[in-house]
This record gives sequence, C-alpha cells and structure tokens, in this order.
Amino acid sequence: MAIDVKLIKKLREETKASIADCRMALEESKGEIEKAKEWLKERGLQKAGKKEGRETTEGLVDAYIHQNGRVGSLIELSCETDFVAKTDEFKQLAKEIGMQVSAMKPKTLDELLKQEYIRDSSQTIEQLIKTTIGKLGENIILKKFVRFEIGID
Repeated sequence: MAIDVKLIKKLREETKASIADCRMALEESKGEIEKAKEWLKERGLQKAGKKEGRETTEGLVDAYIHQNGRVGSLIELSCETDFVAKTDEFKQLAKEIGMQVSAMKPKTLDELLKQEYIRDSSQTIEQLIKTTIGKLGENIILKKFVRFEIGID
C-alpha cells in the first residue's frame, strides 16, 4: 500500500517517531492514524525492553518550579550518552517528570513510576519513559527525585 507523504509527516509531527517507523506504522495500520499511533507505542515499548540493563552514566539534573514559586522539584534522569542527554526530547521528559513530581506529590520512586501521567491518563510515568526510550534508542532511568514546598518539611 502506498502511503501519502503528508500522512507520514502528520504522524511524525504528532509522535516524533522516525520517518521509517511512521511509514511502517501506517503500512501496518492501512493508513489509519490512530492505529498507527498504537503500533508505534507498542514498538516503542518493545524497543525499550531491549534497552533494559544497559549502563546509564550520562544524563541531567533538572529543576521544575511551579508558576506560583511555592512548589518545585529536582530530578536526576540518566541515559547512556551525553548526546541523548542534550536532545530536546530528553530534556522535555525531564521537565514532564518534574512537573508530575510537583503536582502529584509521590513519596517513592516506585509510586511515581506507577502514577498516571497527568497530561495523558492512558499511560503511566513508567510508560512515558519507555516511550521516550523507544524514540531515542537508549536506556533511560529515573534515578531519584525530591519535591519542595513552602511551609512543608
């Protein structure tokens, strides 16, 4: 089945997946965008599974401060290479996790990973990380986080 380039471009803009993956997803789903998104999600999770166990010695520490300045968080997010740590996708993942920590007040790392993602309740934070692993092609591990709030010890 020949897939229209405009459809590939639309799927890529919405998912940030590679052009080749977008083409394959659309071919597998016979041109249906929503089915293609699901296919990409599953493929990303499969890719993430293959990356587990790889050493993550690079990454970044990121701060998120809520707009009122009374709540904030710091997170340590690690990956395999400094190249990936510098990508917009990796930095955005760090921001999203920081926002989640500030908003949802998780007590432990395990609790945070199992929480529904506040921007998309169809996935957990763990699934959000795995989706990013699938896009970037490297193992990513949330090492630790801390949440701060004025007046709370």
